[in-house]
Amino acid sequence: MASFVELAVEAESSIINLTELKRVDSELNKTAVSREENDERGKYGTTTYIRRFGSWFNALGKAGLEKTRTPMNLPEEDLFQNLEEIWIKLGRQPRYAEVQKPLSKYHVGTYENRFGTWRKALEKFVAYINNEERTSSEEAIRNVEVEPSTFHKTKRGINWRLRFIVMRRDNFKCKNCGRSPATDPTIILHVDHIKAWANGGETVLENLQTLCSKCNIGKSDLE
Repeated sequence: MASFVELAVEAESSIINLTELKRVDSELNKTAVSREENDERGKYGTTTYIRRFGSWFNALGKAGLEKTRTPMNLPEEDLFQNLEEIWIKLGRQPRYAEVQKPLSKYHVGTYENRFGTWRKALEKFVAYINNEERTSSEEAIRNVEVEPSTFHKTKRGINWRLRFIVMRRDNFKCKNCGRSPATDPTIILHVDHIKAWANGGETVLENLQTLCSKCNIGKSDLE
């Protein structure tokens, strides 16, 4: 059983947390604070409030603030693209506690609200990516008719889903110099055609590679 001193410390900590939440609310001049706003401006992360009060709604209620939900009309594509960006920066699958600002545009609670759990959000994302992989190989386009205006079977542009697949295959590292955003945040990765599209190369998994911006620019200068 907790001692009187332990209970007093816990009560004082709760008051401090709620005071900080009210401060963020006052700074925003609003009647409610979203998870994203708290993570951006508050001293304590949203997960701290959830651990202490059981849920974000409970924390808002204890602080006397209106209960707010993250907008549910965010397109899944936006949520998935945000996941892709985090994954590339880390060079691996993001962990639950990492999905918050500044690394992520959306708090992990946004994914839980939309998909039920963080695990289900990851599973849905992987299924979405795998569907692109099945349709972006040389075998998949073998019987596709050539576009007369370009003499290509594929478009030149590389969508973000295919870009992610290529980077994942290449371990989120430049194929030329080996640098990665996971070890150097200044590194920007590109996905480029191995055989140039202008020379007949198609936009398919087998003809794409990961290069950092410096190596990609150097490659372009040589072509």
